Amino acid sequence: MTGETVLIASFSARALAQSARRAGFAPLVVDAFGDLDTRAAADDFRIVEDAAAQGFRTKPLMAALDSLSATASSPPLGLVLGSGFEDKTRLVAALASRFRLLGCDADTIRACNDPETLSATCDQLGIATPEMRRAPPDAQESGWLSKRVGGSGGRHIRVYSGHERARPRRYFQRQIEGTRLSIGGVFSSSGARILATRQWTAPSASQPFRYGGAVSTLDLDPGLFGLLAAAATAAANDLNIVGMASFDFVVVNEVPHLVDINPRPGAALDVLDDEDGYAFNSHILACNGSYVPPARRREKNARAAAVLHADRGDITVGGIHWPDWSADRPAAGTQIPQGSPLATAFATADTSDAAEQLVRSRLAELETLIYGPQ
Repeated sequence: MTGETVLIASFSARALAQSARRAGFAPLVVDAFGDLDTRAAADDFRIVEDAAAQGFRTKPLMAALDSLSATASSPPLGLVLGSGFEDKTRLVAALASRFRLLGCDADTIRACNDPETLSATCDQLGIATPEMRRAPPDAQESGWLSKRVGGSGGRHIRVYSGHERARPRRYFQRQIEGTRLSIGGVFSSSGARILATRQWTAPSASQPFRYGGAVSTLDLDPGLFGLLAAAATAAANDLNIVGMASFDFVVVNEVPHLVDINPRPGAALDVLDDEDGYAFNSHILACNGSYVPPARRREKNARAAAVLHADRGDITVGGIHWPDWSADRPAAGTQIPQGSPLATAFATADTSDAAEQLVRSRLAELETLIYGPQ
């Protein structure tokens, strides 16, 4: 497949573009930011103006993809979608009518993000899941979360205050406390290649469940991994998930509770992939019906990735000498609003705890590099 072109559209497409490039593809990329390392990985690139503020809209996104296709060195294999489409199934269907969609279709995306469908699927398969409902709990009830249908990155989640009314695009999920683990990888009708990651939040005053980072879990109990893998695989098969996807769990007393499904390449792609772009190449094979999952192998090192948010205030990024372990590097002059993602840090270590500790220290170093010392 070396050199074949492939379209990629994602709110932030850097991880997908780099994985595709490592796998030997020529990525034709559309995203909302145009970070330096995204552009470097892309064979060609388009930015959709205002997508960062308004999300993807049909006409400008179609125009960008058509432009990339028209000037490509060879006809693209198809279109891989990343973040930004979770709540835009009509747009996904429209894209599928013009391009060959390499990944989950609109019906699967809709089903994965619908609380009633998720609850019914879990009940049918015997998978534990927190109680979910559309109607607001009684005002006196505590222990509930309010979530947006099709939301991602944890920014849409808030603790139910008791004063929220029912709305079509929001639902309520019982809050449970436990260990946050995710099963991510490549799923197909012939099997799956999966890896467990431990995740954490980077809370702010207005976004207490904002995604912070993930680390691969080398020392996870085999029995618990088996439960997580079985639940994710069963749900993937039932919901017709194909290609890269992730399943978020909260583990309570060794029982995994499925809280979210992301039927697309997720935030932990950097942690799940390897130097040969295994994740992207396997995604293409799975979508072509020719994926054969390898035997599970013991990972030699733990990998971690963490997001730096602009929590010290609005900033116009200057000319920065970016460390090798950084990613999602905005160009000089880019204006970043307070609280928005600013950059990403990576780390590798012998253990999961060591990798997480190192990536957190690098976040602090990266913040000082961008903002200057406090």
